[in-house]
Amino acid sequence: MTQVRVHDLVFKPFLDAAAIQQRVHAIGNEIARDYTGRKPLFLIMLKGAAIFGADLVRSCNIECELSFVRLSSYKGTSSSGEILMHLPPDPDEIRHRDIIIVEDIVDSGHTLSHFIPVLQEMQPRSIAIASLLFKPDMLQHPGITIDYLGFSIPPEFVVGYGLDYDGLGRNLPEIYTLAEPAQ
Repeated sequence: MTQVRVHDLVFKPFLDAAAIQQRVHAIGNEIARDYTGRKPLFLIMLKGAAIFGADLVRSCNIECELSFVRLSSYKGTSSSGEILMHLPPDPDEIRHRDIIIVEDIVDSGHTLSHFIPVLQEMQPRSIAIASLLFKPDMLQHPGITIDYLGFSIPPEFVVGYGLDYDGLGRNLPEIYTLAEPAQ
């Protein structure tokens, strides 16, 4: 892995593709074990969790369904603090179902703390969270619990494997962290 440039910034290697895939498969096995005999609905949070969600669902050897939700709060390299719901879940799809929210990254927890009460109003049987990345030092909502976690990481900005910087970098198979600003 070498450094990459995304827009005006340079990013250095952080997690290689093999380590990511190994952990995704392990999470898929955990979910398959925990949901044997059930048919969970994976709610994949767009756009960032699309790649992780696709790999995760393929790693679960159980009957399952998937749907997509689109919320946003990021502008550039930091959260705007305002949660916007662009593609809400269908209440009829949620009611009395086992829901697994699939996130690319949990940092402050603002998005999930806003979304989970909306989801609970739709009366799911259960709600679990699967997140590829978690920044525990950034969490501002201690009630957020990640049931299936890929990696805990320091409070640094990352791109790759679905995570972007102003729309670019999602297609990188590895994860990179911010190096020095591009010259």
